[in-house]
This record gives sequence, structure tokens and C-alpha cells, in this order.
Amino acid sequence: MKNEAQQDYFEKRSLKQGTVGWVLLTGLGVSYVISGDFSGWNYGIANGGWLGLCIAFVAMGLMYGCTVFGIAELSSALPTAGAGYGFARRALGKTGGFVTGLAVLIEYVCAPAAISTFIANYVFELGILPEGVPHFAVVVAAYVIFIAVHIFGVGEALKLMLAITAVAAVALLVFAVGMIPEFSVGRLFDIAPAPGGSTLLPFGVAGAIAALPFGIWFFLGIEGVPLAAEEARDPRRDIPRSIIFAMGILVITGLCVLLLAAGGSGSQVMGTSTAPLVDALNDANHPSFALFVNVAGLFGLVASFFSLIYAGSRQMFALSRAGYLPSILALTGSRKTPALSLLLIGVIGIVLVAVVQDGDALINMAVFGACVSYALMNLSHIVLRRREPQMDRGYLTPGGAFTTMLGLLLSCVATCSTFFVDVAAAAAVLVTFVVGTAYFLLYARFHLVANAPEEEFARLAEAENDLR
Repeated sequence: MKNEAQQDYFEKRSLKQGTVGWVLLTGLGVSYVISGDFSGWNYGIANGGWLGLCIAFVAMGLMYGCTVFGIAELSSALPTAGAGYGFARRALGKTGGFVTGLAVLIEYVCAPAAISTFIANYVFELGILPEGVPHFAVVVAAYVIFIAVHIFGVGEALKLMLAITAVAAVALLVFAVGMIPEFSVGRLFDIAPAPGGSTLLPFGVAGAIAALPFGIWFFLGIEGVPLAAEEARDPRRDIPRSIIFAMGILVITGLCVLLLAAGGSGSQVMGTSTAPLVDALNDANHPSFALFVNVAGLFGLVASFFSLIYAGSRQMFALSRAGYLPSILALTGSRKTPALSLLLIGVIGIVLVAVVQDGDALINMAVFGACVSYALMNLSHIVLRRREPQMDRGYLTPGGAFTTMLGLLLSCVATCSTFFVDVAAAAAVLVTFVVGTAYFLLYARFHLVANAPEEEFARLAEAENDLR
């Protein structure tokens, strides 16, 4: 059963339009991900060695490249805040749309939770807090401060985010300057091989597979750019342009830290470091550079934390506005920001950190949700290319459906790889999917809002198909 909502329903559940240009959107794409250069990626070395992580970087970079091209095309045709969920709703029906939206939501709740633990690590690395202050207090403070900024307003939030991201980019440049003279190929392969391993792959093929989720950490979140579609000035042109440009920047920064951190300080050290760039510079006897990167690295972590909370709130807003989640979560106040969605994401994130207490496991949970959403978004592109070739698209994916077919295959491989890292964490997310789908099938599908934007797109497509 679908319900027609009155106009005031949408007036109370609308975002501030025309506030974001392509520069801010590009900055948003980079900021989603840039924390992955400062922490988290290095645990892939502990699982698969440097070459294993390098293979993961290339394979997952290819997966993201294929997926991003498909998303760019779909966002030019369906510019709504639902983004991936909206694409899947059009291509795969209500259930496919819900599962995709849930997958994206899991990613954007678990990823900030993981990053909050890295923020705490960098803060304590500075040694500025009084003795006895727990890591968890820093996590809570981060959520409180930055959710408050988001509630204040999207334009203000994204401009602040762009400034924070610029500082983080400078930190990466300083890191590169300090580490280039220290680089040695031999340091990349200084991990003693385990039984069945080799100098190049110390933990064998299984280790290389286990490194795949950490290769994703170099790019995780960039697909969130289309979530700003309803707040963009010209979404059909600006979103494809900004998401592809941001992807190019992230490939360069990812290669920089992957080569120079382990090549300058050694893979053995990097595999277990909680602040890898800082530790690499200290090992290279560059304490002043290390201090700067420590401080500026916090900006990078905050940029991603900040942006992923933004993305998660927009996904929850879109699902709630359409009735897939309780509609109260889509309410926006005078600032036109989804305050209740922001607050709920904060509460869930804090609880996750308190319960899981492991940034590595939280990464794995975020990656599981992300890869499921990538598989479904790539599938959506393939379906819509075949079923609706006449759809008005402002951008076309190079290679067409072949490109997203490759993205779909790699997404499925990446999803399976999470079980090689942490079976319990992956299983917990799988259970969440089962519970969420049951909620949708038993309750939410009977309370959808027929004239929500994503539902209107789907209904228009059905009418066009009937006419043909």
C-alpha cells in the first residue's frame, strides 16, 4: 500500500537547494575519503604484506573507478538525495532499493565510528590531554561537536569541510617531502614470511585476499557525492564532474602514502601503527614534520568523519522521507537540515564504538555494507542501460555496461573478502541486513510515500513502459 503525502509533508522534509557548487562537491568527494590516507589502510599490510596491500589498492581502485563512472551516469539522470538507493529503486524495485539504501547507511554509520577511534589515537599521540582522559571521551566529543555544526547548516558545514580538507592535503605534501629521501624498496618487504608465504607475499594468497578491505579504505565514501544532489546548483553537470575529479585526486594521494610510509619506515612497523604517517616521520628523524602531520592529520580524519556523517544523514533522510524508515527522521527545521537523522547517526556511532572497541573491526563492517551497495548500484546501471536506453542522461559511462559489469564482479569479491579479515564483524552486518529486510517486508513496504522523489521517478518509468 502506498500513501500520497500532502505538500506540507515535503515542506517539513526538504533540504536547502542550490547551496553547493562543483568545487564544494569535489572537496566533499575528497573529504569523504582523505582520512583513509592517514590511518586504517596500514592494517592491510599486517594482513597481506606490502605487495598484498598494493594488489588490493589496484584491484579496489579499479572497482571504484568502474563504480564511480556508473554512479556519475545515474546521478546525472536521477538527481535526488537518495542517490544509490534511488538508482536501485528505479532499476531493482522497492526491495532492491531498500537493501541498497540500508547497505549505504551501514557504511555511513560504521565508517565514522571507525574514524572517531583514529581521531582519538591522533589526539593522544599529541600528548595534549590530561592524564587519565579515556579515548572514548574524545570519540563522544567529536560526535557532539561536528553533529552540532551539521545541524547549523549545510552550506556552512561544507565550506568548513573544504577548508579542513585543504589543510589535510598540505599535510600529505609535507609527509611526501619528508619521506622521499628515506625511501628504500627493501623496506617494503621486511616482514618475515609465515609458513606458506614468501618475501613478496608473507602471508600467501589468503593474506592478499584479506588485504582487499583495506585497499577499499583508500576510496571508501567517494560514492557519497550524489547524496548532495538536491543541494547542488546543477546536479546533472556538477556531480559527474566532481566525483570523477575527486577520484583522480584520491588515486594520487593513496599511492603517495602506500609507497612512502612503508618504503621509508618499513612494512613491519607500518602494519601495526595506530598513526602511520606520524610514526613514519618520527622513525625518519623528522620530529617537526611529524608534529605538523600529527596536527594536520587530525584535520584529514575530521574531514572524513564530518563528511561521512553528512552523507549518512542524507541517506537516512531520503529513506525516511519515502517511508522506508520512520518518516519522523526526515523532519528538517528552519535550517533545512535533517537534525533527527544526524542525532540518531551520532547515537548509533557512539554505541558502536563502545561495544566493538576496535577500529579495525569497524572498518570491516563499513566495507561489507559499502561493497554490497556497490554491487547493487553497478547492477542498477546494467539493468537501466538495457531496460531504459532512452533515459535522459547528462553523462555516459565509458565502456557502458561492460564497465559496471567489471565493477559488479569486483564488488562481490570484495564483499567475500571481509570474512577473511573478521568473521564476527562481517556476520554482524549480515544479520543487520536480514533484520532490516524483514522490517521492510513486514511493515515498511505497506507505508511508502508514493509521491516521494524516488518513488515518483519509479512511477514515471512504469508509466512510460506501459505507454510503449
